Amino acid sequence: MIGNDWDLALSEEFNKDYFLNIKDFIDAEYSSKTIYPPYDDIFNAFKLTPLSDVKVVILGQDPYHEEGQAHGLAFSTPDGRPIPRSLSNIFKEINAEYDYPIPSSGCLEKWARQGVFLLNTVLTVEEGNANSHNKCGWQTFTDKVISILNKQSQPIVFMLWGKQAEKKKELITNENHLVLITSHPSPFSARRGFFGCDHFKKANEYLTKNNKKEIDWRL
Repeated sequence: MIGNDWDLALSEEFNKDYFLNIKDFIDAEYSSKTIYPPYDDIFNAFKLTPLSDVKVVILGQDPYHEEGQAHGLAFSTPDGRPIPRSLSNIFKEINAEYDYPIPSSGCLEKWARQGVFLLNTVLTVEEGNANSHNKCGWQTFTDKVISILNKQSQPIVFMLWGKQAEKKKELITNENHLVLITSHPSPFSARRGFFGCDHFKKANEYLTKNNKKEIDWRL
């Protein structure tokens, strides 16, 4: 389904009743409504960042629900699309930490290919209707994904931004990993801790300490 080591790691989940119910639900939704991201992009985060390559996990909520914005990577948006406000604030924080230029594109595929797993806790959404697929079973699936990541021996940095993401901390028990928690980068909460959090530098410091190549956060 995905084309890398995630297939083996998730093979049991793909055959469970709850996942088959998700598939039936979203197949019906895509056939009758406008759903994002495009169907073939639902698992882009998994396709671009194999399990064995994961160094950093950035946890989002559900995909952007406006036309052309979502492409299967949390916070990311395709080249040529306006940069959403939360992502703009992420870029501002990286600029404050590293003095890198603010990117003109919101496409984060470069991060994903370096080992930044950009996971939304819900993988699909109806156009114009945020959180519309929140109850269909995706959370059960992505909780399992986080549990699989937790079991990995390679050190992983988990960035949990906002209350919804922070709830996932209980799934991360492996002492090999670093958990970084702060407010969400949205315009409503970024000044409550996100700005000045130094998460991107802290992540790279942890990777270096564990003899892993740093993430180049420039785009």
